[in-house]
Amino acid sequence: MSFGGPQWPQEPQQHGQQHGQQQPYGQQPNPFPGAQAPDTPDWGALADASAAGRRRKRWLIVGGGALATLAVGAIVATAVVSGGDGDDTAKNGSVTPTGSTAPSDSPTPEPTFSSVAPPPPPNPKDFISNETKDKAPLSAEGLFPGKKLTMSGRAYTKGATSSTTDCASVAQGALGSILKKNGCDRVLRATYVKDGVAITVGVAVFSTEAEASSAKVQAKGGIAPLAGSGVADFCRATVCLRRSNSIGRYAYFTQAGFTDGKKVTESDRAIYQASDDLGTFTFNQIYTRGRTQASAAAGAPGE
Repeated sequence: MSFGGPQWPQEPQQHGQQHGQQQPYGQQPNPFPGAQAPDTPDWGALADASAAGRRRKRWLIVGGGALATLAVGAIVATAVVSGGDGDDTAKNGSVTPTGSTAPSDSPTPEPTFSSVAPPPPPNPKDFISNETKDKAPLSAEGLFPGKKLTMSGRAYTKGATSSTTDCASVAQGALGSILKKNGCDRVLRATYVKDGVAITVGVAVFSTEAEASSAKVQAKGGIAPLAGSGVADFCRATVCLRRSNSIGRYAYFTQAGFTDGKKVTESDRAIYQASDDLGTFTFNQIYTRGRTQASAAAGAPGE
């Protein structure tokens, strides 16, 4: 519905006038000719009509209030009933497929914990510290596998390998007697070369960790260089770098020098680097041996 300007009422035509003629606005003709309008209004009738109007209005107001009260009551009742259902569901648990709710007092199982702590995993060092536990096969090829080894991007080619129970026969100087005195059972050797540098590493095997440690502390002389498999004699009648260390029941010794017989000096970093690389590799190989046996003892696959 649109709302425009005020609509002014049209003047009613007076009876007896010709069509098109209108009385001036505001001068209303008497619709009933011959009837005379009273001089004064009927105040009593007006008062009765006013009273009746007020009574109708009051009844309408009272009736509307009653209806509103009934409507609010119905809404409240609905809310209470619905709220009650929600509370029951929240208290009694989720609805089962049959429509019933699970009882709230059902016993809930409590987690149980064992009071006995699991045993700690075996220590790899325990398996390489005593011959009673160190039962895995041992060979020069197993300890020094493959044809090459790489340490931090530096590749070394493997030469000859050897294994002997005559420990003193593969040692130089006082080292032979030291190995024998401390109960050396076996020596495994391997030689590696890189860029004119040759290194022989010898691993002496003892029965206990104490024997290997004692041999390392007393070490004098060195392991005999191992030539062959493309590697010529080296460290003969010249100065080479000798080192010693131990882990578990294994003591290991390195001797590094130039393949052309040049004397080694403290400034020859390539010699020291090669000795470090072979010593680290040997240490890792022996420790891996212990870790593999420890994993097998724990029932886990070896790493």
